[in-house]
Parts: sequence; C-alpha cells; structure tokens
Amino acid sequence: MPKRIVIIGAHAAGVDAASAARKTDRTAEITLITEEKHAGYSRCGLPFVLAGHIPSFQNLIVFPPSFYQMMKLNLKTETKVTKINAGNKTVETVDKTGKTEALPYDSLILATGANSFTPPIKGKEKQGIHSLRTLEDGEKIEEAIKNGAKTAVVMGAGLIGLEVAVALQERGLKVTVVELLPQILPMMLDADMASMIQEMLQIKGIDILTGKGVEEFLGTEKVTGIMAGGQQINADLFVSAFGVRANTQLAVDAGVALGETKTIKTNARMETNVKDIYAIGDCAESTHIVTQKPAVQQLGTVAVRHGKVAGINAAGGYALFTGVLGSAVTRLYDTEAGVTGLTEAAAQRARIDVATGTITSKTKADYYPGARPIKVKLVVEKESQRIIGAQIIGGEEVTQRINAISFAIQKQMTVRELAKADTAYAPPVCETWEPLVLAAEMVLMKLK
Repeated sequence: MPKRIVIIGAHAAGVDAASAARKTDRTAEITLITEEKHAGYSRCGLPFVLAGHIPSFQNLIVFPPSFYQMMKLNLKTETKVTKINAGNKTVETVDKTGKTEALPYDSLILATGANSFTPPIKGKEKQGIHSLRTLEDGEKIEEAIKNGAKTAVVMGAGLIGLEVAVALQERGLKVTVVELLPQILPMMLDADMASMIQEMLQIKGIDILTGKGVEEFLGTEKVTGIMAGGQQINADLFVSAFGVRANTQLAVDAGVALGETKTIKTNARMETNVKDIYAIGDCAESTHIVTQKPAVQQLGTVAVRHGKVAGINAAGGYALFTGVLGSAVTRLYDTEAGVTGLTEAAAQRARIDVATGTITSKTKADYYPGARPIKVKLVVEKESQRIIGAQIIGGEEVTQRINAISFAIQKQMTVRELAKADTAYAPPVCETWEPLVLAAEMVLMKLK
C-alpha cells in the first residue's frame, strides 16, 4: 500500500517538503492542505509588487497548478485543518463549502507558518490596520494606494517594515516609520551599521522615529492616527510590521511539544516528539550553528531547507538539518544590506567575548567609473579567533560576500585564515584587496 503523507501548509516549506518526498518515494500519496486561495507563492516578493518593480501579485505564484499535476500532488486550497488525531493518525479538515473530511496519514508534516501580530495596543480592534503576509494583504494595501492614500505609517523597522516603507515611498506616499527599539533592523544589524541605513532612508525622505512605541490607535471606527512616544501622527494608511508569531495551536492540541523559543521543538531530522509528525518553516525551531542553542529564523531559505529534510525523512529516506546562521539580505533603494551569523550585540547576549573589525572600501577599483562604497563588519570569537558573524552594507555585491562568510563560519574558519585568502581582482569588478580580507586584518590588529 502506498505511503500516505499529509502536509499542512503549502508555501515555501510545505511545497519543498512535498517535492522532496515525491523524489524520494515515487508512489506515495501526498496531500497538501492550505487555508489560502493561492498556494506556493513568494511572500518575500510582496513589498516589491507594491513598489511597482514586479507587475502583479500573480507573478509571485512560483508553483502553477501544472506543477502539482506533474508531481502528482493532491492540493487542497481554502481548506482548514481543525484537528490532528495523533492516536489514530488522521487530520480533520473543513473546506470553504463546509464539507468535512478525515484524512489518514502515515507521515504528517506541519508547515503551519506564522501570522502577523499586533501587540495589545489600545484601539487595535479598529479598522484600517494592514499587515503584509498574504497576497490578499498586498491587494488590500494596493487598493488603499489606488484609492488615493497620500500618507502612511509603518509600525516596526525590521526587514519587512523597511521594505514596505520604501515601496510606499516609491509609490509617492509620505512615509513615517515608528520603531520601539533604539535602532532600525534590530535583529539584523548592530547599531553602528544600522545608522548608515537609517541615514540613507532619511535622505530619501522617509521619516524614522526610533525608541518610540505605538501607545494608541486613534479614530472612531477606522484608524486615522497613532500616538507614539507622546506624539500624534495622522495618516491615510497604517501598516503593522511588528513581527510574526508561529502558528502552533494545532500542534499543541495534538500533544506536540514546543521548545524554549515557543515554536515547535524538532530534532535534526525535523521530527517532533510525536511519532511520524514533523515540523518545518516559520512554525519550527532550529539550532543556531554558532551558539548550538535553539533559534527561530523565519526566513524563506530556512523554510525550503527544513522542507527538503522533512520531505525526505517522511517518505522513508534519511536527511539531517545542520542548523541556521540567519543569513539574510535585502535591497532598499540602491543599497544592499546583509548579515550572517551573530551580530556583536547577539554575541554579547550569548556571553561570547568578541573582537570586531570594520572597513569601508569600494566595489570596483577606486578609479573605475561607477565604483560603489561597501562597508564590512566582521565578528570574531576572541579565544578561538573563529569568525562567528558578518554584516555588509554596500551599493552592490553584498549577497555573495555574505554567502562566502556563511561558508567560512560553517567550516569554522579563523580570522587569520580569512586574512590570507586568495581572492580575484579586476578593475571593473573588485578592488585589489578584497574588503573581507581588509576587515579580517582590522580584527587581527585588535587581537594583537
């Protein structure tokens, strides 16, 4: 009898799990269930549709219906899983017409993701507070812009918050960003690096208020303004980018344990504590490669890697997930910002004694037309001299440098080894001295 694999969630993690399971077992019956109307689209692309760089939200659908047919995957959209019965290995579902069904499984993969959340702020029940998590969310913001919104407040200055703020500003809106913490991109960059991005955004015309929490949503039925740090800010459009919370209720009700990060606890095979139930993506916990402690990295890259491992294992194969570094990159206007491993602040929280080196260089030979500035910060553990993190901000060529440092961290490279790296050079594409090498030399000078 063919193996029955049920996957709850049909985006990056879920679809990659289904694909890996199919490649492992050609005969398995694989069912994907999602509450959304559209499956397999890129959430990361939403701000860039709003900005007008991508023509339509429909362009973000990475896996068309033909993909599911070709891979022989049974996709159920607009269907909600109401209960998991781990004892008799079934999931109970209800579709949009109200029809209920109990689906049996041999392996169950939870890819239930996360939802945007707004903290318990006075007036949060009022209408007109948008988030950006789904295609429908994007369409609602697009509609507000087309209906003549001229001003916007974005609450939260993480990656999504800033990408949305830039998108709205590029569409002609006057944008204010409000962030509770004293700096922007607090999870991604140290304050010294974040200040560069903040300065650039302010020069482009975005107002940024840091160290100010949203205290109240103003207005009668619909939000017309906020109070933040004792200041009233009125606008036509309000976007909540406070962050996301993992969807774990289904798992908890089925007896699946959560880890210390309040997401689903998994082992290296992405298995939970309940036999034959796996968890992947934004709802699942990972281990940080540097600290070896539980970590939550709600990134598309992590989701697809989780999915591949769980899909192979659920279909009877064998695969291990080796951990996360939180490698991430974004582009805001013409500036790219990237991170991998621990920031200096995260290292201090993990009680790791570090030395750092920061260098400003150019992306091409200084005399070559179009050379763009690039700034590299390396974080190194003092005792072992191992590289444990990097942040890079530049006009171009950030992603592959972040990837290179990610490899270096995973291979436990020391800063001394990086300083001796054999790198390439040509005036139109890079400087004689690779900026990563110069940053490594800065660290070595401090370590002396």
